[in-house]
Amino acid sequence: MIIQLDMQSDVPIYTQLMNQIIEGIARGDLKLGEALPSVRGLASDIGVNLHTVNKAYNLLKQEGFIQIHRQKGVVIQPDGMPEVTPEYELKQYNQLRPIIAEAICRGMTKEQLLQNIEQVHKEIMYNGKGNA
Repeated sequence: MIIQLDMQSDVPIYTQLMNQIIEGIARGDLKLGEALPSVRGLASDIGVNLHTVNKAYNLLKQEGFIQIHRQKGVVIQPDGMPEVTPEYELKQYNQLRPIIAEAICRGMTKEQLLQNIEQVHKEIMYNGKGNA
């Protein structure tokens, strides 16, 4: 999996890294039980501070996406992905509100917004394979 970070973005590097790993899992690029690089290894590979990678890994662990073992290292959660919880739904609701509000302010219709969501979902689900 290739990690692409935007060092000029307002989004923190650890958040970008988390998002890239979660998207890699969603696309199927990263399989359940698959090993990820060590904190030091990934930090060196992508040119960021090891504390940044450590923070991303710890948050991914808290969310249930990865496991961190002393002997096995970092692996994608082998027991499956976390389920939708009321807390997750609330988090998503709160994250979507400003995106939808800005879209409305810019004149985007509900249909255009839904088309964008469907397109992103399709790109992630089918990994650009056109299997829609």
